[in-house]
Amino acid sequence: VQLQASGGGLVQAGGSLRLSCSASGRTFVNYKMGWFRQAPGKEREFVASITWNLGSTYYTDSVKGRFTISRVRAENMAYLQMNSVKPDDTAVYYCAAGPTSTNYIHWGQGTQVTVSS
Repeated sequence: VQLQASGGGLVQAGGSLRLSCSASGRTFVNYKMGWFRQAPGKEREFVASITWNLGSTYYTDSVKGRFTISRVRAENMAYLQMNSVKPDDTAVYYCAAGPTSTNYIHWGQGTQVTVSS
């Protein structure tokens, strides 16, 4: 399985950015896709996830109402739309995949998101 994250960059506080995750190597039926982030000096944290089959979504509290995770099954793509970004959102963002009922087992390389104040 290969996951390729892209779309990071520099954005001003209050702005928007969309991250993309291209997935390949297997069928993702009964899988979930997730976004995680790791800021300098901090542990990696969960941001959002979506189940491949039904599209059920979950978010960490700090991004609820600002970020939206989605997937396009026909294209094996997952997205993270980031709106009203804040400097605290600055981090390397990773996409991940795994069976719906267990841990994430596939990880992509990160994409840097930097939010300037």
